[in-house]
Amino acid sequence: MLDTPEKDTDYSVPALARGLSVLGMFNARTRSLSIQEIAERLGVSTSAVYRILFTLTSMGYLNKLNTQYELGARVISDGFSYLASRDIVEVAMPHLNLLRDRTSLSCHLSIREQTDSLYLFRAFAAQRLSVNIPIGTRIACHCTAMGRMLLTALNETELAQLYQHVRLDDYPTPAPRTLPELQRLIAEDRDRGWVLHRSDYSTAIATSVRDHNGHVTAAINLSGPDAVMDPEGATDRFQQLLFECSAGISRDLGFAPQTL
Repeated sequence: MLDTPEKDTDYSVPALARGLSVLGMFNARTRSLSIQEIAERLGVSTSAVYRILFTLTSMGYLNKLNTQYELGARVISDGFSYLASRDIVEVAMPHLNLLRDRTSLSCHLSIREQTDSLYLFRAFAAQRLSVNIPIGTRIACHCTAMGRMLLTALNETELAQLYQHVRLDDYPTPAPRTLPELQRLIAEDRDRGWVLHRSDYSTAIATSVRDHNGHVTAAINLSGPDAVMDPEGATDRFQQLLFECSAGISRDLGFAPQTL
């Protein structure tokens, strides 16, 4: 029979605790520290803290610049990976609900699974004339506004590989019916940054959502009846609100756009 430790502290690893304490010393106001400063904050000698700093530096969690230490790229990378791993529905939900409230239009979120756009969330517009696609619905990417924005994540070669065995001419217009036509369309969508698609007396405007690496990871849309979407200036207003929503979701996923 194994002995049962009398105290929880018997399970603790002092060196690990010290290493984590070192990482916790750095923040927006304290960007770099010397070995002496770190040792003083830990309450140990510089020789005792040296092995910890050497280990953290060799693993990429710290950088050493002359006599100063600062957080390394590993901490930043792991932090962004955590943000990216959060359930995208959890991140997007408040943004899409706010967009729905601001526009009184249905809002949807989807991701790409092979050649399908998979609907993960909808912010339901509680009005008589509304467009609401059930969660779990799959629609061919090249046939929808959101799906086309999802395809902008792929370059021309990747797009060709994905659709090499797909009969595009089996789908009705206005969907592209050949691979060159699809490649040309997606290139235009990528440059424009949004897609407007009309079908069955309704209109959808879609744009992409980016992850911490800047990759297109999802798409969102606003959709409603033509009578609501068509009045002069309406599309421009809805497009701007959609962009703001996308920027908010992408920011919460860790995306930081480059500024000149």
